[in-house]
This record gives sequence, C-alpha cells and structure tokens, in this order.
Amino acid sequence: MTAIITAKHLSKSFGTTKALDDASFQIEAGRIVGLIGPNGSGKTTTLKAILGLSQFDGELNVLGLDPRQQRDELMKDVCFIADVAILPRWLKVKDAISFCEGVHPRFNRERAEKYIANTKLSPDMKVKAMSKGMIVQLHLALVMAIDAKLLVLDEPTLGLDILYRKQFYHQLLEDYFDENKTILITTHQIEEVENILTDLMFIRDGKITLAASMDEIGDRYTEVMVQPEYMTAASALQPLHQRTVFGKAVMLFDGVSRKQLETFGETRTPSVADLFVASMQGEYQ
Repeated sequence: MTAIITAKHLSKSFGTTKALDDASFQIEAGRIVGLIGPNGSGKTTTLKAILGLSQFDGELNVLGLDPRQQRDELMKDVCFIADVAILPRWLKVKDAISFCEGVHPRFNRERAEKYIANTKLSPDMKVKAMSKGMIVQLHLALVMAIDAKLLVLDEPTLGLDILYRKQFYHQLLEDYFDENKTILITTHQIEEVENILTDLMFIRDGKITLAASMDEIGDRYTEVMVQPEYMTAASALQPLHQRTVFGKAVMLFDGVSRKQLETFGETRTPSVADLFVASMQGEYQ
C-alpha cells in the first residue's frame, strides 16, 4: 500500500500547552481512518497541519507534498468538511453549485444535484431560509461533489438528525469512496462510524496512543464478562481496564489468547467506544 499521509515527530505548542507532542503516524491509500480523541486532545491541530492551515515542528508529507510549502497544489486533491458550515445567508442552492463548478476543475455538478435531490433543499432556496441541518446538507453536497484523493471530515454530520446522519455515511460509502480515495474522520459519534472504519487512531494530550487497523483491533483486544469464581485468575492476567455490568466484572485484555480468556466467562471484541473510554481513563498507553 502507498502512504497518503506520513507524519514524523509532529509538535505544536500554544504557550505552555502542547497541542501536538511528538506525534507520528501513517495513513495508507484507500482507507477510512477514524481519528478519535476528547476535546483538547489535538485532533483539530492535527487536521490543520495536514491541510496546511497551521505551522508545526516535525515532518509531514501529504500526497507527496509538504502542506507548509505546497498548500495550493495540495488542495487540488483534498476536500475538507469542517464541523461548522459557514455559507453566506443570501446564497441560493443553485448559485452555490454554479460557483463551485466554476472555481474547482474536479467539481461534479451531477453528483451535487443527486445528493441535494434526496433532501428538502430546492434550487432557489436561500441559506437564510434553511435550518441548521439543511445548511450542513448543502455544504456536504458541495464538498462531496469534488473528486478528491483525500477527504477530511471534522464532525461532518454535526447538526443532522439520526436519519440524515445514516444517509450521509451510506452515500459516503456507496457514491463517493473507492480504492483511490482516502477518508479521515474525526467525530464524537463513535458508534455511527465504527462499522465503516478500516483503521483507528486514538489521540490524547497531543500523542497518538493507538494506531491500528480494525482487523488488528479484533485480534488484539478481548472483553470478558468474568464469572465470580474466576476473578482472581482473570485479574492475575493484568486487564487493561475493568468495569461493572449488571453486577458482573467486565475486563478488557490486550494480546491475551481469546481461548484462554473463554475459560473465565463470555468473551467479545470490545466496541470502539469501550476501547476509547478505557484508553482515555489512562489504563494503557
């Protein structure tokens, strides 16, 4: 596989606060990567570095280019959906489409109109007459209609109800994503993207604390609902995290044989949300 993004020792400080602290990672082509972390963990700073919107220390290569020096060239192959869609209140849907068609050579009008046709937006509707969710939908339609090699999504469905959120991710997979595109997503709605991710990265205090494919996650981590008589034996294997569900201990293990753990109780692969909670509580590095 070819690396779309290679980051080595990224660092960025705001005063005495380290937004990025020697962060290194690599993202391959044709992958859907979730960058997950709490508020203030460094997600936005990472995205700004990738998009050439922020200076930083370290090395960063995106699509073969240095975002600090070659941003104009880079953005020909990159699309970005921010968590806040800002569009002029006087702008009509049809004018927004015509504008994007005129300024970006890889904008596909047909794709934008197809997306909009599945919403309550109309060609003559102005932004000032739209709900927050409708504005987000227009923004998504404009950006997703650009044939980019890298799509960066920062809380892309913020403001949409659950039906439109599911529709967005369905269309992302069916109408946009292919082996020539790479998608980087940040979101707090972990459960909604878990099933579409191929790779996962956790970030905390500016450091990448976990970087693995979803297949590796399934092989590496196991949760066990431990039967009371096996608590001592299970604890001796040093679980990464422990919680209580319906009065029973649920332990999370890293790298322990699932066959061995099955003797203690019911096992399963942890959800991304459960793994995230465990990591943010500092139970493993």
